[in-house]
Amino acid sequence: MSSENLPQSPEQQLRKPRVAVVFGGRSSEHAISVVTAGAVLRSIDRTKYDVLPIGITADGRWALTADEPDRMGIADRRLPSVEDLAESTEGDVVLSVDPGNREVVYSEQGSVPKALGEVDVVFPVLHGPYGEDGTLQGLLELSGVPYVGAGVLASAVGQDKEYMKRVFLSYGLPVGPYEVIRPREWQLDPSAAREKIVDFAAEHGWPIFVKPARAGSSMGITKVEALEGLEDAIEEAQRHDPKILVESLLRGREIECGVLEFEDGPRASVPAEIPPVTSHEFYDFEAKYIDAATGLVPAPLTEEQTAEVQRLAVEAFDAVSCEGLVRADFFLTEDGGFVINEINTMPGFTPISMYPRMWQESGVGYPELIDRLIQAALRRPTGLR
Repeated sequence: MSSENLPQSPEQQLRKPRVAVVFGGRSSEHAISVVTAGAVLRSIDRTKYDVLPIGITADGRWALTADEPDRMGIADRRLPSVEDLAESTEGDVVLSVDPGNREVVYSEQGSVPKALGEVDVVFPVLHGPYGEDGTLQGLLELSGVPYVGAGVLASAVGQDKEYMKRVFLSYGLPVGPYEVIRPREWQLDPSAAREKIVDFAAEHGWPIFVKPARAGSSMGITKVEALEGLEDAIEEAQRHDPKILVESLLRGREIECGVLEFEDGPRASVPAEIPPVTSHEFYDFEAKYIDAATGLVPAPLTEEQTAEVQRLAVEAFDAVSCEGLVRADFFLTEDGGFVINEINTMPGFTPISMYPRMWQESGVGYPELIDRLIQAALRRPTGLR
């Protein structure tokens, strides 16, 4: 019997739902996940939920961490880590994979395992591989624990920019020119793989963007102006992912739109615009998180343009079978049409991040946004749905 069909014990009926906020992880976005978790822990309604913070270290160990949001921000350009917050360097947090048992246990070598109580829902604020890509979601499905956000398939597709674009194209969504170079192509014939990129640039023009196919937060992306910069860009992208994506430059305005799942289905927020960042080549990691460049909310668009980007954002959400939330990123090109660049199934979630800001402007404040996502997860069963 799956856990969602088990009758609740008297203890479960009396206590507040327990939310495990899981953060950190093995990806290059580890620090940003910690920052996001700090914002969620600071704002979650403690009168309504019990909270259990669980950090995943950069090498993949699950650790019991301090519930101290003020230690989880970027201070003096220094990025936080789970290792700084772990209560012990020896113990491990273990989630049962028995779908009839949602108990979390803390285990330390040489000591009796300590039960931390049952978890009713997981809020996974991990970004990138090993967290946002369906791997953690698969574990939670096996464990029978409800969780916030997209399921296994949508998370995997949303992480892999190649297959994301393939799905968008199959649903008739507008996508810009791109090329993919897979790891096997590099291994068998690296010269041919490079020539493939050069041919792409010759067809669509320089500059091009070289990026990891399965990373986020603008990690590993290089704007390449000419052939001379290509080798370094490939090397940088492959530091994050052996599979890389090459995209042409789309001239126009960067527009984002949030999607949130309500009881009657997904709805789109007011859109935002990311204006050009004069001190950076593009809206990269430094601009987003270190220099905290901000966008315009709402975006200065016509009513028709706003309606169109909201429609496309919801269509993208549905095309990938998303759940909970999505931030959809677009270009409004010089000819007046929207082109979808990508979706993020767990976007940056600090109060100054674009996704919460768009919903704030749409009438859903940050604490309410967190509550809506948790409640949606509690309503949704695990397993096939």
